[in-house]
Amino acid sequence: MIRDITLGQYYPGDSLIHKLDPRVKIIATLLFIIELFIVDNFIGFAICGAVLAAVIIVSKVPLSFIMRGLKPILFILFFTFALNIFMVKGEVIWSWGILHITKEGVRIAVFMAIRLVLLIIGSSMLTLATKPLSLTDGIERLLSPLARFGFPSHEIAMMMTIALRFIPTLLEETDKIMKAQQARGADFETGGLMKRAKALIPVLVPLFVSAFRIAQDLAMAMEARCYRGGDGRTRMHEMKLKKRDFIAFALEAIFLAIVIIEARMF
Repeated sequence: MIRDITLGQYYPGDSLIHKLDPRVKIIATLLFIIELFIVDNFIGFAICGAVLAAVIIVSKVPLSFIMRGLKPILFILFFTFALNIFMVKGEVIWSWGILHITKEGVRIAVFMAIRLVLLIIGSSMLTLATKPLSLTDGIERLLSPLARFGFPSHEIAMMMTIALRFIPTLLEETDKIMKAQQARGADFETGGLMKRAKALIPVLVPLFVSAFRIAQDLAMAMEARCYRGGDGRTRMHEMKLKKRDFIAFALEAIFLAIVIIEARMF
């Protein structure tokens, strides 16, 4: 299951989505997240799902690879669904003892599940179709207007990108540690939830040690390459908005307007 997490991974490609300016993709992702919280009916979610499906098709990222990233959050999905379906008050459609399922609870539970799935897939598409270096440059350029007020835009962008890229690295290390301990007789798959949680405790210590080792190696590599922050830093390829970027941004603006109009109409 650990290998199924796709957030933070990059899927190499030469599609139109891969070629878009990272600033456009970052802004589009943020707007998409906002749109998911604007819609509150099935029509709105259908529109968001259709747009996201179109992006996936154009990006040429395999759907199976994207859907694999949903496996680790199935527990969160079921927990959120159950929490909403039993805790929301309203018109009761089923009851058993102290448990009550309401019409409003079912509606909210379904909406929350759909919103969470679209949110995870939409956020994953940003990293799947954007190189880590391009993502860092894009975040830095978007935050650069704040630099005149003393905001460390480059350092913040670097920290965010490193944290994001560390996700698959740490997951791979966790998988190696768990397999090594399973070879020595550790059991992570049987027993109840508490037993499995206690079995994971011995994994944390070597994982923390490995994380600090990776961080130290990264720091030494950056120092060896004379990294001194954003001051005086130049780029081999300067980011320039092209025609396709303006078209993509216009389409995102139209999509946002459609979502707002649909939310007000229905």
